[in-house]
Amino acid sequence: MPVLAWNDMPLLVDDADLLTDSEESELLSRLEAVSESGQIDIVVVTIDSLSGEDAQDYADDFYDDNGYAKDGVLLLISISDSEWYLSTKGFGITAVTDAGREYIAEQILEELGDGAFFNAFMTYADLCDEFVQQARNGENNDVGNPLKAPFPLVRNLLISFGIGLVAALLMTGRMKGELKSINMQEKAADYVKKGSLKVTQSKELFLYTQTNRQEKTTSSGASDTHTSSSGQTHGGGGGKF
Repeated sequence: MPVLAWNDMPLLVDDADLLTDSEESELLSRLEAVSESGQIDIVVVTIDSLSGEDAQDYADDFYDDNGYAKDGVLLLISISDSEWYLSTKGFGITAVTDAGREYIAEQILEELGDGAFFNAFMTYADLCDEFVQQARNGENNDVGNPLKAPFPLVRNLLISFGIGLVAALLMTGRMKGELKSINMQEKAADYVKKGSLKVTQSKELFLYTQTNRQEKTTSSGASDTHTSSSGQTHGGGGGKF
């Protein structure tokens, strides 16, 4: 259901009824905070079906026809179509570039597919906030300017890495202690118990090689744009979940 936000415009429209009342309240608070601090409308819209309409047209027209600010980002979710679309306008095009949109998709698609809509929407709001602040500081998320994950995500990754590293060191130390009496042999045949196998022919084979790969960077520009039915310029993209 529509929820009126700080600028009297519906930043949250949950027509598909995907969220509980408490989830709506918490998400709305986050959308309000992000929108106000960034001076840009960050919107979430859920519907039951596109009814044959193109997701891009629906998202663009919804933003244009409902009095949102000249700068904004709108995430559309159509449940029966399992489709999502992210529409950007004004400074939203600058803040959430094509690369930024793809990054957002990488973070939320699994949650959308699992039905964890609240978590997906909160992640979307947090990333929009991060991207808007970076763009305000002249650090657009585009080719040549790596995406910066929000601090909580970086912190969690570092914690997980640290735990994994400690566990790996403990396991390695234990295995090393158990194998300290075993000396490495130069040939595979040296590991066979004497008299247990008759070898008629032996050959040393190289089973593994090491290949170094370098990532190829391609330039996609900042954001591809198009014109909505009302003549407004939008960026964006979407897909299935």
